[in-house]
Amino acid sequence: MLCASKGVLVTSKMEANPTTNCLIEGFTLSIVHESPPVLQARHVGKTVQTSDGPLAILQDINFSITAGESVAIVGASGSGKSTLLGLLAGLDLPTSGTVDMMQQDLGQLDEDGRAKLRGQYVGFVFQSFQLVPHLNALENVMLPLEIRGDALSTSRASASSCLAKVGLSERLTHYPKTLSGGEQQRVALARAFVSEPSILFADEPTGSLDETSGARVIELLFQLNRENGSTLVLVTHDPQLAKRCSRQLTLQGGRLV
Repeated sequence: MLCASKGVLVTSKMEANPTTNCLIEGFTLSIVHESPPVLQARHVGKTVQTSDGPLAILQDINFSITAGESVAIVGASGSGKSTLLGLLAGLDLPTSGTVDMMQQDLGQLDEDGRAKLRGQYVGFVFQSFQLVPHLNALENVMLPLEIRGDALSTSRASASSCLAKVGLSERLTHYPKTLSGGEQQRVALARAFVSEPSILFADEPTGSLDETSGARVIELLFQLNRENGSTLVLVTHDPQLAKRCSRQLTLQGGRLV
C-alpha cells in the first residue's frame, strides 16, 4: 500500500507510524497491487540416481521472478544452473518442491500440458543453436508459429521481419550448415522472439561463439528483449554478461547463496 500526503510518501515496507490514518482529510490513498510472479520455485530439489547412489543436484531452491525482469543464473560448472533452467521451463520435473509458470504448477501438468504452456508463453535460446538442419533460416524461424497454428502467410511475414531485425534479411534461404556460428545463433534469436514470448530462457547463448560474434548476439538479445518486454532468464558463466541483468541468482553446490 502507498499513502501520500503533502510530499510525504509512506509504504508498507517503510517504518511508518502504525497509527497513521491514510483516510483523513487531505490524504490521497493509492493501493498498488503487485503482479503475481511469472516463475516461482518453492523448496525445489532435484536428485538423480547414480551407480554410487543418489546424487543431489539441487536442494531447497526458493525464489520468484516477476514480469519484465532479467535474471542471470550464475555459478561454477556443475553447480546445477542448466538443471534449474530445465526445471523452470518444464523440460524436467523436480524430485521435491514445486515450480509454477504463469501461476500454473508444472508438476500438475502432463508432458503435453507443459509443452502447450511453453508454446503459449516461452522462447528458448540454446548454446548449441538447435536449428533444424533440413530447414532454411526462414523456415526455422517460422516453425514455432506454424506449430502454434498461425497462417502460413502471417508466419512468413513475421519470420522475415525478425530475421531482418537480427541482420539476416539476405540469408533467408540459407541452411544452417552454410551459416557461421554467429549467424546461426542470430537465427535462433529470431526464432525465440518471433512468437513474442512472455518468458525467454537462454542457456549459455554465447558459449559456442567467438568474442566478436558473442558480443553482437548479446547486444541483439537485450535489444530484442527490451522491445518485446519479455522476462529474461539467462544461464551464464560470464560475469560481464550476468551484470547486464537486473538480478543474479548464484548457485553453489546445488543451493542458492
